Amino acid sequence: MNRSIPLFAAGLVACLLTTACGAEIDSAARESGAVTVDNCGEEIEYPVPRRAVAYDMSSTEKMFALGLADRMRGIVMPSTADRSVARSPWKEDYESVETLSTDVLSLEVVLSAKADWVLAGWNSGFSEGRGITPQELERFGIRSYQHTESCFNYGTDPVSVPPLEALYTDLIDIGKIFRVEQRAREVVRDLKARAAKLREQRPEDPMSVFVYDSGTDEPFTSGNQAAPNAIVSLAGGRNVLSGLEERWTTVGWEKVVESDPEVITVVDYGDKPVAEKIEFLKSFPPLSSTPAVRNDRFHVLDYGAAVSGPRNVEAAEKLAEYLRSVEG
Repeated sequence: MNRSIPLFAAGLVACLLTTACGAEIDSAARESGAVTVDNCGEEIEYPVPRRAVAYDMSSTEKMFALGLADRMRGIVMPSTADRSVARSPWKEDYESVETLSTDVLSLEVVLSAKADWVLAGWNSGFSEGRGITPQELERFGIRSYQHTESCFNYGTDPVSVPPLEALYTDLIDIGKIFRVEQRAREVVRDLKARAAKLREQRPEDPMSVFVYDSGTDEPFTSGNQAAPNAIVSLAGGRNVLSGLEERWTTVGWEKVVESDPEVITVVDYGDKPVAEKIEFLKSFPPLSSTPAVRNDRFHVLDYGAAVSGPRNVEAAEKLAEYLRSVEG
């Protein structure tokens, strides 16, 4: 499917194609008013966005990593991410861009901001239930891009891409859309080099790791289609729930206990402080016999690093260091 809208007036585009109006634009793109990108199996034509809106940390930090803070109309950032935002390496960029809402992404917020482009994930921003979808935005002439990782849950013919490859795809695609392809290639080249170094250090017998986000009756965790699975693998570990063909999902505690994790990595996200999450895990009787609890092996994974984004490789580097410190 090819979605397109009329190109912006030449005068408006000209402003965007200068460094004074935002990040430096690749010279090869100056002659083109639009680019076509495959997103979740659809060929979409994108003029240069002038009023971009990003939802949550995954979207926002992909933009920041490409030097696009000054090209954004604003961000929608749920307050549950406040702690992670405060720790972000792009904290100054966060402060420089207007926060349009601290709730979930909504059509009302996007329209009020007069956005012309929205970056979010399917079921992590875009939602049929809340009436904000790429198709609905298109009715208002608003382009959108969905995180490649989230294409796994989108439409009748879902697209499955390994989480790290999905991240690289997003960075390159966003670079094309904003005409900063050289910057995008440089960022991806660096991430791939660091990932390759980690793979070279991977042990023959990886430690088993359980990724815990939240939940007491049932734990909310990562399957093999979400970034933490790649983070754990890259770090030299083995996600005990890597057999789940899911992104983020809930499972029964029995499955976790049976996996006998040697390490539990806890996502620092939400209303509950991470220390309280760890205390719950330590005091939860079914987990008491697992090596992770017996040996007090808990690793904290920042939310901004747990979602698909440019901090995924750094998160793997930190987890790799932790796993080496507790081996044997």
